[in-house]
Amino acid sequence: MIRLNLTAAPQWLDLAPGLRLHVAPLTTALMVSARADLAIEVLPDTATQEELALAMAKAVARRAVLDWEGVGDDVGNIVPVTPEGIDALLEIWPVFEAFQTKYVARGLILDAEKNVSAPLPTGPSAGATGIARPAHPARAAGASAPTAPQD
Repeated sequence: MIRLNLTAAPQWLDLAPGLRLHVAPLTTALMVSARADLAIEVLPDTATQEELALAMAKAVARRAVLDWEGVGDDVGNIVPVTPEGIDALLEIWPVFEAFQTKYVARGLILDAEKNVSAPLPTGPSAGATGIARPAHPARAAGASAPTAPQD
């Protein structure tokens, strides 16, 4: 079930102890605008998935972050929200991960929820992965299993 937030009001997002962002709702318009960001358009065709993910996160954040708390310069002075500041903040790995998980992924989860019961390709266990160990150690090494004793 998709749960709609009809208020569409900005919310505070806690990313780390003492760090939180005031963000606009993650809307289709925001995501479409971020995808058209110049920083993404100028990425070379050889850009890695990681480079694309970082560029996209920065593009989304530049549009979504309205205010922040707990962000200061190198001497501890509070700094205002700027596009350059947002980019610098997302260069900090734990902040990037938290933003991806707590903000961007919410939109992706909503996208996945609309595909609640997608059929599996060839039956109920097609999507499952094996977790059991082989029953016989020799079998695990690729050797054939011993034959059953004949009485």
